[in-house]
Amino acid sequence: MKAADVAQSAFSMPLSSPAYPPGPYRFIDREFFVVTYRTDAKALRAMIPEPLEPAGDLVKFEFIRMPDSTGFGAYTESGQVVPVRYKGKPATFQIAMYLDDEAPIAGGREIWGFPKKLAKPHMSVAADTLVGTLDYGPVRIATGTMGYKHRALDTAQVLASLQQPNFLLKIIPHVDCTPRICELVRYDLEDLVVKGAWEGPAALELHAHALAPVSALPVLEVVSGVHILTDLTLGLGRVAHDYLAKA
Repeated sequence: MKAADVAQSAFSMPLSSPAYPPGPYRFIDREFFVVTYRTDAKALRAMIPEPLEPAGDLVKFEFIRMPDSTGFGAYTESGQVVPVRYKGKPATFQIAMYLDDEAPIAGGREIWGFPKKLAKPHMSVAADTLVGTLDYGPVRIATGTMGYKHRALDTAQVLASLQQPNFLLKIIPHVDCTPRICELVRYDLEDLVVKGAWEGPAALELHAHALAPVSALPVLEVVSGVHILTDLTLGLGRVAHDYLAKA
């Protein structure tokens, strides 16, 4: 293969059989279970990169089931999302994400900079309870529970919350392990359809793990539990800030 052909055909690794197809990526019946809680404000501030600013002391622990996604297939994901402000406007920042499918791990990290690691999240309904669990290897590191569909939520308000901009810290190393790319990336959820949204009593338990430190943002008080069913398109990103750019 000639050098020009390599440059023209290169998209993702491996060259001859990329780990995922090009976007956009459409999700059907994407199901969110989100427990919002208060945490240690000092610990939270230490994890938020400038120019983002924490919006308070809240963290959203998410369990997300995706049964039908373009190119990525069916998988489940879990992680911590923080309400922040960017140039004075509300947004979110992804702290960490754990999932069970190679394609969205590779695609999420390479395209946008999603902080994804391989793990075993699970989300299901057990009798009257919505249950989310997260295992890293054989170790249980998170358990969330919520009363199943106790009260319906205003879908217009839920839609507005999902339309907030989202930010990631994309880090790609050079061959000498110095950062080649270090960028704050913005992405948006597009073509959103909220099919249903509910709230109910919720609980969340986090456990320490050396390589999956979800408990570094401890649960001080559970604020809410929300269950949302949506269709959406994961929009491609754009660079909001380049940390390596010369002044």
